[in-house]
Amino acid sequence: MKPVKNMVGDPRYDHPAPRRAVVTGAQGFIGREVSRQLTAQGCDVRGIGHSALSEEDKKALSISQWYSGGISNSSLHEAAKGADVVIHCAGSGSVPLSLREPMTDFFSNVVATAKVLDFAREVGGMPVVYLSSAGVYGKVDTLPIKVTAPCNPVSPYGVNKHIGELLARQYATYFDVPTVILRLFSVYGNGLRKQLLWDASHKIHRGDLVFFGTGEETRDWIHVEDAAALIIRLWNHADLTVPVLNGASGEKTRIHTVIEHLARCFQTTDPIIFNGNVRVGDPTDYLADIDTSLATGWHPRISLTDGLDCYAQWFRQNVL
Repeated sequence: MKPVKNMVGDPRYDHPAPRRAVVTGAQGFIGREVSRQLTAQGCDVRGIGHSALSEEDKKALSISQWYSGGISNSSLHEAAKGADVVIHCAGSGSVPLSLREPMTDFFSNVVATAKVLDFAREVGGMPVVYLSSAGVYGKVDTLPIKVTAPCNPVSPYGVNKHIGELLARQYATYFDVPTVILRLFSVYGNGLRKQLLWDASHKIHRGDLVFFGTGEETRDWIHVEDAAALIIRLWNHADLTVPVLNGASGEKTRIHTVIEHLARCFQTTDPIIFNGNVRVGDPTDYLADIDTSLATGWHPRISLTDGLDCYAQWFRQNVL
């Protein structure tokens, strides 16, 4: 199935949307898709981000109001008037960045989350959807990874996401802020301008077919449209018990298989080579148990092969 643009009649979206929502990081890869789907369902979306936007930019992002300058108490108070939920999509999503600039990652992922949760406390317990990461699991011994698995992050990024989860539980326990945590695995899709697919597409285009790792590492990929549909479905699952869900497809795929498919999309038939060097903070194998997500009535619809085909087409048309 190709990525969905018309949501009418799609059971993934057969779920009541909030009347008004605040989306932090609405200009980012995931936040943009969450905002688009919310608006398509009749929700009034208020976005918060760092950059100033023109009216044309706001329209392209499918939001009614935009608050620049990043997450602050004042921007949250302005954006959240009459809102039903804060969907916290803002934050860094890069392990290499967290190793290179640890304080940048800390402010993006910990301080920003604390500001959102404290705002929710101030206004009497506004529900919060917190986007965490599979990075909180770190190295695991058992697959698939259940949400009850111990957290043992192996990078500053994973540690900071875990701190965000601890803060969410703290604010639920002591300050009555209902929250739901979604641990996202490998999110990809059109518009992604970082991480493996972005870097690999550039390398393949240049004819550089040597990649880090062994190629036998596995990941659980989820298309951004499927991820956003799940995020939106969770808005009224926020609770003082702070439920945790995995955002993934429930299928694992070798990195070698992904890059090989991407190379074929770019009509490259030369062999893919892996140098055997494993990056610090990169886990070996990831596969999510998505039973708690499926129990909400959601299920992933976009296959990895279709998603990769569309990504390669987007890359050729919009980047090359």
